[in-house]
Amino acid sequence: MGNERSEETLRLRATLAAIAPGTALRDGLERILRGRTGALIVLGQDATVEAISTGGFTLDVPFTATGLRELAKMDGALVLDTELTTIHRAAVHLMPDHSIPSEETGTRHRTASRVARQTGFPVISVSQSMQIIAAYVGGTRHVLEDSGQILSRANQALATLERYKMRLDEVASTLSALEIEDLVTVRDVAVVAQRLEMVTRIAREIEDYVLELGTDGRLLSLQLEELITGVDAERELVIRDYLPHGRGGSPEVLLGRLEALSSTDLVDPASVARELGLGTSEHLDGAVAPRGYRLLAKVPRLPPSVVDRLVDHFGSLQKLLSAGVDDLQAVEGVGELRARSVREGLSRLAESSILERYV
Repeated sequence: MGNERSEETLRLRATLAAIAPGTALRDGLERILRGRTGALIVLGQDATVEAISTGGFTLDVPFTATGLRELAKMDGALVLDTELTTIHRAAVHLMPDHSIPSEETGTRHRTASRVARQTGFPVISVSQSMQIIAAYVGGTRHVLEDSGQILSRANQALATLERYKMRLDEVASTLSALEIEDLVTVRDVAVVAQRLEMVTRIAREIEDYVLELGTDGRLLSLQLEELITGVDAERELVIRDYLPHGRGGSPEVLLGRLEALSSTDLVDPASVARELGLGTSEHLDGAVAPRGYRLLAKVPRLPPSVVDRLVDHFGSLQKLLSAGVDDLQAVEGVGELRARSVREGLSRLAESSILERYV
């Protein structure tokens, strides 16, 4: 059931992208809305669509916004191809299975809902009386809103994201300093993982706004990209640094568990620690030691493969911090120049982290 829901969400996102501002289809839909004629448009053509279609006529003409507007003046539905490049049929009477449940009351919306469920293709309904555009994808109904309303909500979400990102940067810097001093507790790790997940969730909400805004969301997209650069990588590094030995699953599995947490559980560090395999509430003040992935990722020009070999060889960040150039050179792929670079890089990170914490 979860996979089906995920697939439906992906299809809805693809549909919203196809009818976002700036697209030819959105232009055509808005022309229909302004003309107050209404429309029913199936975004796909196959044997199932043919089986429930009667009347009308076959066109197979190139899709244009003006063509869509003119053909919508006639009674009946329009059928497009899946690539939205061709208007296949017009003035079609759709007869979906009446046993398919629908909560819609209007004839056009009820037909759109049933056709979307029966065929698997997205269906767009433009209401003549209510002056709305609704997209039906599977069992989901999504009403398109004015760009101004979406932008207002998106900007509020962006302001929230900025505050959460600032807090994330603070707790991440604190964790780095604690790692260097070997004073990390389960709570410290859980708080950073918690903040990373919160930032990720807010960013995904804004991504949906960007998708729906189309060309109107370009500036928002740039702001979002600037704020969340590196967050996905940091999430994985935290997991890899503190992944319990021999249990708890892979980083991907643990990230999936965090994503599945409810909003209520996510604000509880004990719940986050449990999903990370680090224990329950009574273990929050217990000491844990990082392997060193996070700090090594901050050393310039250090390939991931070399990072993996360094962590495998030394086993913990403290051993890495105390290793000399000769010790580092013993690792495969680490020559003298790279060993000195790692040694100097870790030393600089240690100094700056402690200074940030205490100055």
